[in-house]
Amino acid sequence: MSLPDGPAGLRDALPAAIDPLALSLNENPFPPLPSVRAALVDCLGAANRYPEFLPERMRALIAARIGVRDDQVVIGTGATGVILQVLHALTAPGDTMVMTAPTFDGYPIFAQMARLRSVTVPLDVHGRHDLDAMAAAAATARVVVLCRPHNPTGTIESAQDIERFLGRVGPDTAVLLDEAYEEFLSPSERIDTRELVLRFPNVVVIRTFSKAYGLAGLRIGYGFCAPDLARRLWTMQLPFGIGLTGLVAAAACYRAEDELRQRIRTISVERRRLRTRLSAMGVYSTDARANFVYLPGGANGRRGWPAVFEGTGVRVRAYADGGVRITVGTEQSTRAVLSAVAAAMV
Repeated sequence: MSLPDGPAGLRDALPAAIDPLALSLNENPFPPLPSVRAALVDCLGAANRYPEFLPERMRALIAARIGVRDDQVVIGTGATGVILQVLHALTAPGDTMVMTAPTFDGYPIFAQMARLRSVTVPLDVHGRHDLDAMAAAAATARVVVLCRPHNPTGTIESAQDIERFLGRVGPDTAVLLDEAYEEFLSPSERIDTRELVLRFPNVVVIRTFSKAYGLAGLRIGYGFCAPDLARRLWTMQLPFGIGLTGLVAAAACYRAEDELRQRIRTISVERRRLRTRLSAMGVYSTDARANFVYLPGGANGRRGWPAVFEGTGVRVRAYADGGVRITVGTEQSTRAVLSAVAAAMV
């Protein structure tokens, strides 16, 4: 797509920071926190200089924050960048990668890019992993993907169930524990992943600044794992691959933790309100713990949720079974979703 000439034209071509109808990509509905935005503006004066050859400072910053050693952390251009580093480092064409159906849209694409064979395991009727079936499929796989909270259903498995699953996966099978939405979980729902990666050295925990932190446009992701595996993944780091803005933004986000928690509370409250209102209308949604809700295609005998939102302007993510994933936005976004659903039920 060509962009209009001139600064004003370029601004007009950018996506709106606040768009109550943009509910398909699980973006944070709010612009970056004011202190983060100010830090980004301040760093633009150094844009004529290259960033670090390898992102050592970013690595140290994140490691200190999450409480692991520097040499346990890898950095990527978003979570997707880390996932591709894992696949490039650990797989060969023709290897098998196990994932759920449905799953995060990127995983089938990444498998194709790495020339892997995809094996999909259906979710159960409540939108949860079938961990027994996944463990069986992983017996002959090089990589298996576990999302917690799951994308697109938002469900979580208990720490005990996750550990039992990991105990059944062979040490030569890499497990991608995708925690892109981890910040939306309550403390009691979180797993001690620092200890987990030391007990299971084939696990790579994947996280991102795109969701709760609201920096999807800056593409900042990271992973952490046991030191031996991390050293192998670090060989896949792209030189000069992480821009100056990434380091500045990550540091500013960590300094603004109180403001971040308030935003997460705001989104979580809106998610509960949306689910409650949908339930009152007789609409089932999975027990989502992230910044979205999921309406299964077969729920309440309804199939074809995508058609409900056609022509309304509300943009949701549609799935082949007729289900939809709806990002939690502002109160205006919730009203638009409920209005579309109510109109379809008349």
